[in-house]
Amino acid sequence: MFAFFLPKEFNFFDLFERQVGHAVDAAQCFKALVSKDPTDEAMLQRMREIEHQGDEVTHQILYHLNKTFITPFDREDIHALAKELDDIIDMLYTITNRLRVYKVSGVDKNLVEFASVIEDSVRSVASAVKGMRHMKNLASISEACVEVNRLENVGDSMRDAVLAELFENGKDPIHVIKWKEIYQDAETVLDICEDVVHVVQSILVKQA
Repeated sequence: MFAFFLPKEFNFFDLFERQVGHAVDAAQCFKALVSKDPTDEAMLQRMREIEHQGDEVTHQILYHLNKTFITPFDREDIHALAKELDDIIDMLYTITNRLRVYKVSGVDKNLVEFASVIEDSVRSVASAVKGMRHMKNLASISEACVEVNRLENVGDSMRDAVLAELFENGKDPIHVIKWKEIYQDAETVLDICEDVVHVVQSILVKQA
């Protein structure tokens, strides 16, 4: 009887595309920030705005999930996908905020390289998520997922290399601790991107 009062269907794809669009914006903003000046207050404010926008879309997805009777795929997968996409934005915001708190100034070439890989990975995530609207895009979705997995492996190698360099050459323990956290957080973004495509791949298997 309760189901009678619920909206029959809702287009979740529109919200997912908005959410992943905010993730791309966050990745672009992060790259611009670390490539120029991590203390740029205008860019930091822009990242805050993107993070709030991402939260708003996540809340809308969860709200409609609770109100909708018929969903395009399993409810737990909708919830998981919304959470993981939000986590991408949240982690990028966390890193930018950490740079501010640690008063990091100047351009670090390793972080710029991480930011470039992150942007590529988030763009591939966007391709996979946007492709879900039409399941006939199976090949392009799978290709995007494979690329995200590849970039996560690239990130693992980068993290190990920069940490080895940091521990070998770092003279100031505080400096080492700060950058260890920043580099590990940067690689975590790539882990989350991989988590997103794992959800996408699970959805594709269930829909097959």
